[in-house]
Amino acid sequence: MRVTMWRSVKSIVVAMLLAGASAAQAAWPERPVVLVVPFAAGGITDLLARITAERLQTAFRQTFIVENQLGAAGVVAADRVARAAPDGYTLLFTPVFQVTMAPFTHVIKFDPVKDFAPVAIVASSPFVITVGASVPARTLGEFIAYVKARPGQVPFASAGAGSLTHVSSAAFIHSAGLDMIHVPYKGLAPAFTDLLGGQIAMLSATPVELKPYLESGKVKPLAVTGRERSPQLPAVPTIAETLPSPPVVTYNGLLAPARTPGDIVDALSRELMAAERSPEFLERLSRLGAEPLVNTPAEFARIIAADTELWRDLVRELGIKAE
Repeated sequence: MRVTMWRSVKSIVVAMLLAGASAAQAAWPERPVVLVVPFAAGGITDLLARITAERLQTAFRQTFIVENQLGAAGVVAADRVARAAPDGYTLLFTPVFQVTMAPFTHVIKFDPVKDFAPVAIVASSPFVITVGASVPARTLGEFIAYVKARPGQVPFASAGAGSLTHVSSAAFIHSAGLDMIHVPYKGLAPAFTDLLGGQIAMLSATPVELKPYLESGKVKPLAVTGRERSPQLPAVPTIAETLPSPPVVTYNGLLAPARTPGDIVDALSRELMAAERSPEFLERLSRLGAEPLVNTPAEFARIIAADTELWRDLVRELGIKAE
């Protein structure tokens, strides 16, 4: 009799513990979740973050807020999330390079590998070497010849020193053996204004950021920085079709602070992987000019580690100094 009673009590306790664990898992998110974006509204990262937030909001039936926090080429936002409570309520939506390149271009307080829990990459995109209409070059080869005839005279723009728009341009310039003047701006919008006005000869931007200006006829895309041609600009060759150059691609994804509970990371990852198989979600990415990329947190972690090593060598080779 006592054995039977003990077994019954034991079963009840186990059931209560399991129920408690289930309830704890089901509790998240009990309040709004913030997706911190290290750039201003309107750029590719911001737009992808908003699409992602909408998807997660529908899936988890809770508010997901996109919060733009600018500063130090994304370092301020990354540092904020790295130091946030690991409870799943403060996440970072960012290009991967924003955390993997930062140790070599800025003085930072976070570790890109140790201080974040990778969730998932949402989309990838190359950059496009673009010149203004006033530049007398129709191909990348012609532009290289044009700049070589004017060493130290031709300006190129970026969204800021140490930004990927800067490094993607610098990688091309280094590969081509060019001598150009770097003019950093506070974002791509003013840089494009000067490109259209003829004050700047070249800049590097994603197809998403370039798209609104193509119809103006005042810009000419010469080459993409990826390994392959972009589906968004199939007629534009890669840099590698003209000369050897390291590929530069941006991966936009979701990161949580390190030590965020695994069940929260897994829940977010599962939903984003499901989104990548949704025709509606894929159509929205396509309209933006971004390319979907399905991966697990473990695969994302390997990309972050490899990307960190890539930038360690490339930033040193390009001579970009920490700020």
